[in-house]
Amino acid sequence: MTGSQNAMETRTILRVIVNENDIRKITLHSKPQTLETLMEHLEEKLGLPYKFSLQYEDADFNNALINLTDIADLPERPTLKVISLVPSPTASTADTDIVSLSSEEGSSHVRQAQWPETFEVPNFPVDIEFRLRQGNLLYMRDQTYMQVPRNIKHEILEKLAECMYSFKAYPSDDDFNDVASSLVKKHPCLTEPGSSTGWNGWKNSLKFKMGNYRTKLRRAGCTDVLINVGKRGGQDPLRSVKRPKHFEINFLPNYPAGEDECSMESKRLQLVEEMKKCHPSSTLISQNMDSTFSLRRKEIVEIESPVKETLQRWPSLFTERQINAEFVRITSKNLKQEFFTALDQHTARFLKIFETKKGAVGKKLSEFLDQIKLKGTDITANRTAVLRGLPLLLGEETSDFFKATLDCDCDIPQISIGILTVITEGSQDSSQALHLENSHTAIILEGAIVMDNIENLPDAMWLLFGLIYALNLEYPPQLKNTFDFIQRVFLSLGHKSLKPKLQSLKNMLLM
Repeated sequence: MTGSQNAMETRTILRVIVNENDIRKITLHSKPQTLETLMEHLEEKLGLPYKFSLQYEDADFNNALINLTDIADLPERPTLKVISLVPSPTASTADTDIVSLSSEEGSSHVRQAQWPETFEVPNFPVDIEFRLRQGNLLYMRDQTYMQVPRNIKHEILEKLAECMYSFKAYPSDDDFNDVASSLVKKHPCLTEPGSSTGWNGWKNSLKFKMGNYRTKLRRAGCTDVLINVGKRGGQDPLRSVKRPKHFEINFLPNYPAGEDECSMESKRLQLVEEMKKCHPSSTLISQNMDSTFSLRRKEIVEIESPVKETLQRWPSLFTERQINAEFVRITSKNLKQEFFTALDQHTARFLKIFETKKGAVGKKLSEFLDQIKLKGTDITANRTAVLRGLPLLLGEETSDFFKATLDCDCDIPQISIGILTVITEGSQDSSQALHLENSHTAIILEGAIVMDNIENLPDAMWLLFGLIYALNLEYPPQLKNTFDFIQRVFLSLGHKSLKPKLQSLKNMLLM
């Protein structure tokens, strides 16, 4: 019997139900010998950085779902269902707001949600709610505006500032617009008759109140505002104010209850030693990465450690599973799932747009289309073509970002950030080659390879995007619009208002 025949016999094919809209075929190179091994494989293949159990369809009960507690019960070519053990805040986010931070380690020190689509004005103290109700009735009856006493205005602004801080420490101008307009919409008696919008005065008051609220939090020792003490007022004017760059909700969290720098440093050292093993424990790594999140962010944001040093101190951060988990910790979104869901949703439309383009850009896009036609309906080929073509649609030059090298060549391209495709000798090596038969792909940061042996370019793209968040880096200057489009349109991170180029492309996608 040949080696390939042996491999065919030992591999295991699974049908896995992640949720009702996400059912996947998973192939394992060998049959798992324990239930824990099976779950580790699925956690890695599916990109699920949260705790779960498994159910399987049992033929003895007309394929009804039964809890899988023993690997011996697993049938040939089974259908498995993933059961999340992490409760979610709403049904719409049940499969994406996974946040392994909800473990026993405690996560009250991190935010759990992005700024809402529509800001919901919180309830105020009972006496103030009563006064506002009476004011709203008078306004509805005869358009009488409420004369707001100073003490009531203080309570309203204080409560709104507290609510805003639960989403972000540094709201933008659009955020203040959202809150002020929502306040007046819920309580029309607070409308300002002399204002062009009816709420400009509330907006300005909110800005002052938010500044005062941050001052109180600095005095209390909250790290995401304490880091900026003295940067406005002369202590160190050359240091820039450190704020979230890409709409992170947990930019610089406080240390969790019961932890200090010494205890987290001990767990970090455990992680370093665990990563030296041939088969590191994914459970230990996930637990320690969760509980050391605030220490890691302090090093990356406050100290601004170089990538090379971060790689040495946090080697587990540069793995697929932990890049996805870190993105969840920072934004509350499952990067891998949302990236590919959005990419696949728009792929057909992107390819149609490619066909309509003329001129030099159209010629390059036509070459991409010709290459994927040879692959038929191969999803990876289509994804690669879209990701290579997206920058061209946005008028960006990709030659210093997407690089290729022969597998026998030891030289690393002299670029600070990019994706390197390793190809075999004799492969097409033009600037428009998609390298669909590549050997493997690597990620370059600060001129060095930080991740290697990535299967394809689409995987490298989402991993690089996750690393940019995890390491608090700027987007590649040559592809800034591309990464901004991925952030705002694919992942819905940030305000709806887009730059003209991005808005134009989004409009074309939705036609």
